[in-house]
Amino acid sequence: MTAPTANREIVLFVCDSLMQGEELHARLAAARPLGPATTAAAYDLVDLGTMGALVPGGMVSVAGELYALEPQALAALDVFRGHPVLNQRIAIRLADGREAQAYAVAPEQSAGRRRVLSGDWRKRRGATSLGGGRGAGPVVRWAGRRS
Repeated sequence: MTAPTANREIVLFVCDSLMQGEELHARLAAARPLGPATTAAAYDLVDLGTMGALVPGGMVSVAGELYALEPQALAALDVFRGHPVLNQRIAIRLADGREAQAYAVAPEQSAGRRRVLSGDWRKRRGATSLGGGRGAGPVVRWAGRRS
């Protein structure tokens, strides 16, 4: 069950630089904010540089925000995000049982990317590890800082 929206609006979960106060938030100027949300503990969050993306199959509850967008506004955002080549827009489950759309990458696309272990994009600096680095030891963490 998706969040209630007007007309044909689509509910989008964002968890990266599209969030309020982040550098790409202006891309959501045509969207209607619905408030904060958290995913079910079934994803990972990876840092792609200027943006992040969910990775299905993880074990993290990712913090983010919900927005309602008209189909044409979502289509423009899809182009910006590189959907369907760089990112896939998929249906995700929220912690409260609702569903929303979100941008994700396949696990193989996230290899070598930094995982945001906290699940909170705003806390990613200093709280990330090399992709696949759950439980990574000090040598792996050191090597990641050197690259």
